[in-house]
Amino acid sequence: MKNKMKEVRHSDMFSHLPQMNYLPRWAVLLLDLTLCAVAFGMAVWIGSDFFSYNAYNLPSVSFGWQCAIVLGIQLISFWIFHTYSGILRYSTFIDTIKVLLSNLVAALIMLFINWLFDCTLGWHPILNTLVLIYTPIAFVMLFVLRVGVKTMYEALQRGQGAPRVMIYGTQAAGIAIAKMLRSSGNSPYMPVGFIADEDQRFGYNLAGLRVHKLNHDLFVWMRARRINHVIVSPLKMKEIDPAKDLQIFIDNNIRILTTPYFTQWDNLDDIDIQRAGRVEAIHIEDLLERPKIEMNTDNVKQIIEKRVVLVSGAAGSIGSELVRQVQKYNPQVTILLEMAESPLHDLVLELQNQFPQSRFIPVIADVRNRARMEQIFNEMRPDVVYHAAAYKHVPLMESFPNEAIMANVCGTKNMADMAVKYGVQRFVMISTDKAVNPTNIMGASKRIAEIYVQSLFRQLHAQDPNCTKFITTRFGNVLGSNGSVIPYFRKQIAAGGPVTVTHPDIIRYFMTIPEACCLVTEASTLGEGGEIFVFDMGKPVKILDLARNMIRLAGYTPERDIQIEFTGLRPGEKLYEELLNQKETTLPTTNEKIMVAKVREFDYEEVSKQVDELINITRQGKPFTTVKLMKQLVPEFISNNSVYEQLDPQ
Repeated sequence: MKNKMKEVRHSDMFSHLPQMNYLPRWAVLLLDLTLCAVAFGMAVWIGSDFFSYNAYNLPSVSFGWQCAIVLGIQLISFWIFHTYSGILRYSTFIDTIKVLLSNLVAALIMLFINWLFDCTLGWHPILNTLVLIYTPIAFVMLFVLRVGVKTMYEALQRGQGAPRVMIYGTQAAGIAIAKMLRSSGNSPYMPVGFIADEDQRFGYNLAGLRVHKLNHDLFVWMRARRINHVIVSPLKMKEIDPAKDLQIFIDNNIRILTTPYFTQWDNLDDIDIQRAGRVEAIHIEDLLERPKIEMNTDNVKQIIEKRVVLVSGAAGSIGSELVRQVQKYNPQVTILLEMAESPLHDLVLELQNQFPQSRFIPVIADVRNRARMEQIFNEMRPDVVYHAAAYKHVPLMESFPNEAIMANVCGTKNMADMAVKYGVQRFVMISTDKAVNPTNIMGASKRIAEIYVQSLFRQLHAQDPNCTKFITTRFGNVLGSNGSVIPYFRKQIAAGGPVTVTHPDIIRYFMTIPEACCLVTEASTLGEGGEIFVFDMGKPVKILDLARNMIRLAGYTPERDIQIEFTGLRPGEKLYEELLNQKETTLPTTNEKIMVAKVREFDYEEVSKQVDELINITRQGKPFTTVKLMKQLVPEFISNNSVYEQLDPQ
C-alpha cells in the first residue's frame, strides 16, 4: 500500500498544479455553492430563535432537503449569469453585479416556488423569511470571496517587488489605466497613486488611490518610497505640451510610461481596459509630437479621388506614408515607383493587408533613367505625382556629389519633363530646409531641383494657364525616418553607449512623418503652381538635449550610465538649419501650418541650359567641376567643413 501511495505521490498527476494561474470554472462554481450552503446554514441558525415550521402549522421539511433545493436553484441562477466564468483575482464591478443578480433571481425563484406550493398544497418547503435572511448573507459571502482573493493577489504582487507607479492624470483615461493595471494579469506594475494639477482634486482618493500634487515634495516622497515610474494618461497627453510639461519628470530621473493605444483613445467613453495593451516606455517621438493638424479633406479628396496617383520613392519613409494617406481619398490606382526591390516588396504586402479594396501597381525603376520614366508615364498616365525619390544623407552626398546631382537634379528633371509631356495635373516635389543657404551638396542639389521646377512652371504658365501645376514643399528633419538621428541614438543607447553628438550647440527642426505627409497633401491642394510651401516646424530642438532625454527615457542617467561624446561637425553639416533664405519672405495660407515662400524667380531657358550642362559634367565623373557649376547656379551655396570650401570666394 505504501509503495502504491508513493507512486501516486511521485507521478505527474499533480504536476500541473504549481503552474495553474487560476482556478478552473468548475472549482469556482463548487466554491460558490459551498459558500451558499454555509450561508443557508447561518440563515437557519439566525432564524431558529424566531420561527419554526410548527409555529406556522407547516409540514416539516428536513434541513438537507431545504439546502438541496436552495443549492439547486442557486446553481441555475449561477448558470444564467455565468458568475463562475471570471477569474477571481481579476474580479470587477461587473462581476459583483452578476453575483448580486444571481442571488436576487434565486430568491425570486424560491419565493415563486413557495407561492406555487402554497396555492396547491397550502404550505411551502422554505419559509419566506428564511429566504430573505439567506439572500443577503449569501451575497456578502460571495462578494467577500472575490474581494479577498483580489486583495490578497495584489498584496502578493507588491510583495514580489513589482515596480510601483504613479499615474499622471485623474480623468477617465487615468482611472482606466489604474483599473487595467489591477485587472490585467500581464502587467508588472502596481499603481500607488495619482498625480494631478487641479487644486480641487488634491488629497482625494480615486479608485482607492491617493491623489497627489505635482511639486518638489512629491518627488522627495517618491524617492523615499523608490517610486521611479509615472504613467501619463491618454487624456493628459492631449491636455499638456509633452515636450514642456513632462520635462520635470525627466529631470528628476522618473521614467515616463504610457499605453500603446493612447493616441487612439479619442472617445474616452469607449475605453476597453482589457484591450488597452501593455504599458511601455514613452518614446521621444511622443514628446515632440504636436497637436493634430486640421486639414481640408474635401480639397484633398477633390484632386485624388478616382485619379491615378504616382509616388516616387514609394518605399521610403516619406513616400510610404504618402501612399498610406492617399488611400483615404479613394484614388483609382496608386503607382509605387521605387528602385529598392526588398522595401517595395514589403510595402506592397503591407498595403494589400491594410487596404484590401485599393489598387496598387508596384514599379521597379530609377528616376535617373529618362527612357524608363517616359515608358512609365506613357503607360500609366498619372494625374497626380508626389516626387519623394531623392538622396538625402548629407555626409554621404558630400563624398559623392555626382550621385546627388543625378538623383536629385537629373531625377527631378526627368520626372518633371515627363509630367509636362503626358499631361499630369499636379506635380508635388518634396524638398528640404537644407536647400536654404545650403552648406552641403545635398541641400544645394535640392535647391537646384526647386529652381528647375519653378522656372519650368513659369515658362509653361505663360503659354497655357491650364498647364501642369508644379508645387514644392520644404520641411526639416522627420522623426523616425530612415537613417535619422533618433533611430541612431536608440541603437547606441541599446548597445550601452556612448551616444555620439556632433556638436554641443547643434539644433534641428523636427516633424513626425504623418504630420509632414499630411501637410504635403494639404499643400498640394493649396498650390496654383510655382509655389514653395514652407511648413511650421515648431521650435528647434537642441540635439544634445534630445540625446539626454532619450537616455533618461530609456531608464538611464546621462554621463553616469551612458556617456555622450562629441565627434565634431560632419562634412557639409551646419549648426543651425534655416527654413527661409534671408532674401525670402512668407505669405500665409488658409492653413496656419503652411506658408508660401516668396523666392527669386529664374528664367527657364537659362536654368535649363545650366542644368543640362551640370548633368553632362556630372556624367563625366568630375566632382570639383560639378560642384563649381553648382555654386554658379546657387550663389548662396557656401560649403562648410568640406573639401569644396576652396571653391568658395575668399
